[in-house]
Amino acid sequence: MADKLTRRRLLQATGRAAFVGAGFALPRQVEASPGESAPHPVESKARLFPGLCAYSYHKYLQSGQMTMQDFIRKAGDLGSTGADMTVYWFKSTDPAYLEDLRHVAFKNAVPFSGVACGSSMVQADRAKRAQALESIKRWVEVTDRLGASHLRIFGGKLPPGATLGQGIQWVAESMKSACDYAGKKGITLGIEDHDGITQRASVCLEIMHRVDSPYAGINLDITHFIPTPTEDCYAQIKACIPYASHTHIRDHFEGGTLIDLDRVWRMFAEGGYKGFMSVEYQGKEDPMTGVPKLMDKVKALCRKYSTA
Repeated sequence: MADKLTRRRLLQATGRAAFVGAGFALPRQVEASPGESAPHPVESKARLFPGLCAYSYHKYLQSGQMTMQDFIRKAGDLGSTGADMTVYWFKSTDPAYLEDLRHVAFKNAVPFSGVACGSSMVQADRAKRAQALESIKRWVEVTDRLGASHLRIFGGKLPPGATLGQGIQWVAESMKSACDYAGKKGITLGIEDHDGITQRASVCLEIMHRVDSPYAGINLDITHFIPTPTEDCYAQIKACIPYASHTHIRDHFEGGTLIDLDRVWRMFAEGGYKGFMSVEYQGKEDPMTGVPKLMDKVKALCRKYSTA
């Protein structure tokens, strides 16, 4: 499909140097041309919902002091409109267990904003890439069983000797196949800008461009981008919003600098984002007291900037 992003639009969205300097193809425009549909069209009204990621309570889930059912109830108690189900602490993927989670969510009026697995697609070995794809497919089945419509996946770290271009190609090929599979169930896959090759907006957008699927998106963690000479973290967040399918929210960047959350919400609102702003708390304060504080900020910002 031909690239139709104007020079002015590109400079506003991502910074030309970030793409050309890295040797990447330019991303497609977000607003569709006649006869062409963009993966995430810009809308005039945003719908921003406060969400909560299970990883916020990893201290308690890891130790067994909290179950995933407890987490769902906690999300309801804190006024979250969605539970982001990190699968690391699932007791099993047996139908009975998954159905119990779904029932507990229903009884507490907390829908699943999505499921988050740890499958990574940067693998030099073709057999390992095939294994990663099969793993994603299995988690698509779990996501479907839970009644959710979004699954978070990872790119991953480059293996020794591999180039960035190779890593992008491996991810794009695997994600495209995974999206073809997930799309048949109406499930969207969101690749997270996490540790590894996806810590630059230009790479995330290049992957979206190559995958070219309505069931592909970015699980946009606002804290993980690495600043470049031409783009700070805020510019990279803004560049990815048109493709955001889900978010992870903290109040500080990786280095500890506080995030201007109001500025971030304003960008999501201006970008017409419709979805969950999912708290992924990793502060120094105990989650039992730290999570409610961050949730209160998120709820207030959603009320301020959302039409929902």
